[in-house]
Formats: sequence, C-alpha cells, structure tokens
Amino acid sequence: MKQTKIIHVPTLFGGDILQKRKEIKEYFNRVFERYESLFMLLSSDQAYYTKAIPLRHPLIFYFGHTATFFVNKLKFAKIIHHRIDARMESLLAIGVDEMSWDELDDTQYDWPSVDEVRQYRDQVQAVVNELIDTLPLSLPITQESPWWVILMGIEHENIHLETTSVLIRQLPLDLVIHSKHWRHCDLQSDAPENKLLDVPEGAVFLGKTEPSDFYGWDNEYGTHHAQIPAFKASKYLVSNAQFLSFVQDWGYREDRFWEEEGKRWKNECGVSHPTFWVPSDDGYRLRTLTEVIPMPMNWPVEINCHEANAFCNWLSEKSGTKVRLPTEDEYMRLYDFCGVAKLFDDPGKTPANIDLAYYASAGPINIFGHGEFFDVVGNVWQWSQTPIYPFKGFKVHPVYDDFTVPTFDGRHNLIKGGSWISCGNVALPQSRYAFRRHFFQHAGFRYVQSSYEEHIESNSYESDRIVAQYCHFGWGESFFGVANYPSTCAKLALEAMVDKHKRNALDLGCAVGRSSFELARVFDRVTGVDFSTRFIRHAQTLKRTGHLRYSLPVEGDIEDFYEISLGEFDLDTVAHKVEFWQGDACNLKAHLSGYDLIFAGNLLDRLYDPKRFLESLYDRLSPGGVLILTSPYTWQEDSTPKERWIGGFKRDGENLFTLDGLKEILEPGLILKETRDVPFVIRETARKYQHTIAQMSIWEKSDAL
Repeated sequence: MKQTKIIHVPTLFGGDILQKRKEIKEYFNRVFERYESLFMLLSSDQAYYTKAIPLRHPLIFYFGHTATFFVNKLKFAKIIHHRIDARMESLLAIGVDEMSWDELDDTQYDWPSVDEVRQYRDQVQAVVNELIDTLPLSLPITQESPWWVILMGIEHENIHLETTSVLIRQLPLDLVIHSKHWRHCDLQSDAPENKLLDVPEGAVFLGKTEPSDFYGWDNEYGTHHAQIPAFKASKYLVSNAQFLSFVQDWGYREDRFWEEEGKRWKNECGVSHPTFWVPSDDGYRLRTLTEVIPMPMNWPVEINCHEANAFCNWLSEKSGTKVRLPTEDEYMRLYDFCGVAKLFDDPGKTPANIDLAYYASAGPINIFGHGEFFDVVGNVWQWSQTPIYPFKGFKVHPVYDDFTVPTFDGRHNLIKGGSWISCGNVALPQSRYAFRRHFFQHAGFRYVQSSYEEHIESNSYESDRIVAQYCHFGWGESFFGVANYPSTCAKLALEAMVDKHKRNALDLGCAVGRSSFELARVFDRVTGVDFSTRFIRHAQTLKRTGHLRYSLPVEGDIEDFYEISLGEFDLDTVAHKVEFWQGDACNLKAHLSGYDLIFAGNLLDRLYDPKRFLESLYDRLSPGGVLILTSPYTWQEDSTPKERWIGGFKRDGENLFTLDGLKEILEPGLILKETRDVPFVIRETARKYQHTIAQMSIWEKSDAL
C-alpha cells in the first residue's frame, strides 16, 4: 500500500503573488496532464469513438470537452477575445445529461480525430499557462476575479477525471490496456462483519461564505443548520460480500424491496446484479478500470441509489430493524463526530483511499479507520437519501449558471465522501455532487438507523427574478393592451410561411419556450435553443410535465404566485414536436441546419459576435427558407463589444442603423421581404413595467446563390 504524491488544492489566500502563480500553474498542469493520462488506457482510436453506454457521448467528446470548457468560459467572461477552434468549441461544449435510462441520443456527430483533439488540448494548455503568467492577480481570489474562472476550469477537469473513468470502466475489455500508473488494489480477503455503531446527537452547520479557503461550486455557498438526534450508522461501507446476500436472496426479483422509480429502472433495464459485477461459473467477478478480477469480497459494493435503497429495505425486513440511507445532515454529523478533518492535518499521509493517493480502484473496507468507523471519506462515494437543494442564500455563478440549477429537481441525490479517484475540490468535505438515482459512479453506501426527519426548505415556485420575469413574459397575462410577444411573433412567423414548407423550425433565444410551442402548432419539428440553462430547464419542464410555477414580486417582500399549463393554451397536444437544447447562437453545432424557418427573437443585440451569428444562418436554411429577426436594437457594451455592433453608431460621419447593417451582412443571399414594429411589455413589479418596441425583419433565402 504505497502512497503516491498527491495534488493539493491551492488556497485562495496568500501573501506572495509570484508563489501563488507558481502554485496554480503547477496545479493546472498536473490536473490537465493527469486527465490526459487516463486516456492512455484506451487501446486504439476505435475506443475513443465507441460509446461505453448508449446514453452518453463516446470518449472523444470527453477528451476534448474539458479543454473547450476553458475556452468557452474564458471567452464568456471576456478574459480572452478569440476562439482557438470554433468547431471544437461548439461540438465538444455540451454533454449528455443522462436524465433517464430510456432517453437515447441518436444525434449523428462528425467527431474530430484523436490527433486533432490532442493538438487542440496542447493549444488550450498553452493559452491557460500564458494567462496564469500574465493575468493581474490580487489575493484573496474572489468569485469576481478572472482567476476564479481558471480555477473553475481546473476543478471541472477534476470532475471529468472521475466521470470519464466510470465510462472507461464500462468499455469492452479489448478497448482498454493496463498501465502501471493506473493499477488496482491487490488486497483481498474475507469481509468483516458489519454492525451498527452509535453516533451521538449534535448540530451540523453546512455551507460556505466568502472569503473561503478554497474554490467552491455555487451549491456549496449559503447556510444550513440542523440539530441531529442520536442515531446508529454501519461501521463499514456495505461490502461486496454483504451485498451478495441480497443478490442471492433474489433481491433483484422481489419488487417489494424497490421504490417505484427504482422498480421501473430495474424492470425496464432487466437488471439482476450490480453493473460492475461480471457473472462467471463460480459466481461473480469484478470489473475494474481495465481488468476483470476475482470478486474482492472485502471491497465496497459499487451500485446506484436505487440498488442501495432496495438493499436497505431488504435488510430491514431480514433484521427486523428499519435501516435506510443517511441524509446529507447525518453524513456530516458522522464526519464531525469521527474528527475526520483533523486526520487530514498531517501533510505526510493521506488517511483515506482518496485523491489517487494509493490505488486506481476501491480497496478493503477495513483499512482506513476514522474513529470507530471506517471509510467515512474515500474508497467509494456514499449515496444519501437527500435530493440536492440550494442552501439559504444560494446564488448562481454567472459564468457557469447551469452547473447546479438543473439538478434542483428532486431527481438528483447527493453523494458524499469522495472516492479513490476524487481529486481537488471533489475530495473536499464541503463538496456537494448529485446524480440521478439510476446513475453509476464509483459509489457505494452505508446505512443508518435513525429517527431524524429531514426538512428541506424548497420553494416549488421559481423565484429567480429574471427567470420568473421571462416565465411571465412568455406565459402570463398581457398588459396595457399589448398582446403576448412570443405568441404574436410566432403568429406573424406562421403568416410569413404561407405556401412554404413547414417541416423544421429553429427558435434561437427561445427562453422558456412559448414561441417554440406556438410554432409547433404548424411545424413538424421545432428546436428551441437558448444560452441559459436556467431558461431551458423551464422549457423542458413544460414539455415533460405540461406545468410551470413561478412567483413575481408585487412590492417589497410581497409576491404573486402563478401556475400555468400547456393545456390552457391548447399546446399540450404539440409538445412532442418540440425539443430544447442549451447552445451558443454564435457557435452552434453544425448539425443544426436544414430549417424552413429560423426565428431569433430579441437576441441580436445581446450577442457577443452578431456578425458571425448572422453569417452562419444562410447555410442553416433550406432553399426558400425564411429568417425572422426581432430586436429593439438596444446595443450595450456589456453584451456586445462596441466594435462588433452592426448598427447604432456613426460611420464615416453618417448614421448607420441596425437594419442597414443587417442588409450589408445578409444580402444578397437573403432578401428582405418586410419589416414591422412589434411592441412588448415586461413586468418587473406590480407598478413597474418595461414597454419596448422591437423591429421584426423577415428575410427569405435566395435561390440565386
């Protein structure tokens, strides 16, 4: 059990600027290169293009994704001003959120070659190193600092180190090779008998405030306090041997042990044993990163949350003692009681199988003692019964607004404690990562016997001010005799499409989806795209459930509450024709093409490169296709650098209006057919409204080019 050199997380504080640059630079390069070393386990280029599971991209995506993340976030934050490779930074930008086990992504992608991605990663590494050498730096590093974005990219890479290793673990064996740098543990024996031990009552105080010692994701900030009554927790993580008893007792066949969602997953997927167990003549063997080995009975079982819950229900029935998964609060009480934080004060030894300090796999459950318990942190993640939720005072970080918000849906359960490959922020006790309950990670569980009832403060009404305004803008009542804007725009668009094909429509800047659903009344297929996942998740919620709830301020702390449904608008019957995706309108994926209509509502003057956006539209339209733009032309340097405005300024002493700029860019490929004014009103409070007039311009693709 030889410990290797571990990579420590840089602190945000310090007194020596040069030393801090050196520390972050060393950290960045080690994390970046360690991630690349994981891909050295692939035996051939074929492995990069083979899907480990149908619901995820092939590994070529993940090889390049973490690098494109750096560029896209640095550009969004205006730290850099030029892209390295626009195609890469679109194609490899957004992954597949495995929301359900039956949602297949059948999109065909023109993936780059492995060598192209390697060269791209080299370029990104050089750019980030130059920024680390030259960016102004003041300490401590705060969330407003450009250095926060660099740390964000590094910790994002640490996350994908772990999630990618899970995918490699699910590849066919002939597509992976052994490596001395990624060796699994070779310690195996019989498993110790598990038992429940006492944890005394105590208080937990969760959440971080600024300034904090280390980088943290948005969900870590805020406050949460709870008083935890005394409870019992299992001394060890549940081992392969202990879980085998559940399997041999037909635990996967007996529906009564499974909660409704888990039962549907189990039955529809035909599951009969843990995913990393390989049936053999003598029972089961275990799949590690690159090998299938004899079943290590004293290692923790690695399963999803549904399986962990079913085991707890089975054990409760067998033992006559009700046990369940711990809550996040109970886990943190156990962490505090065992004094785990103090164990990490010794810089010479890592007191857990974490941070790749020992093995490239799990190991025996009885090696790392933390008080009376073992593996309170490390070895494998531990499922909790707590769906992730925001702490009081939670705020979205504007550079990565879709990191956590999409998971506040009651469907993503927190995992705690980290695993053998958890590095950087992922290994810190404050980290809060959550996955869908059917998701596979290097995750196992321990169980508790407890009377604690978790109370999560959550507001089922969307209260984010901007998002709620757009919910009302799209679906609320009209004001001052001005008709609903997205509905009006869709109606005018359909009028412009008379006697034209109405197969596919693209709605850019779709916000919460009203115009997309309205277009689906006539079009066979509508794709809605918006840069903000906060908007997209509400559009997806409407499509999935048919309902949306939000609140708006009346005055001060007084709010109005609203609930709308697609059925109220006779749109429930067309929802199946609409799909929603997050995307950057200035750098859309190549396959978004072949549209009879492209509608971009109130988008133009909020783009960082409107000329690039406009120039890309001709090739995305079908012959004779129609482009409709609406905008009030309220150009602002916060959104668009002034040198990239396409109108609203003087050129050569003469006024250049935006419509003139549009003609210069779009003609002669697109012919201007009509313009008209379309007013809209946005409510802020009961007594404050924005009344604006947008110009709609309707363009038709010329067949002459």
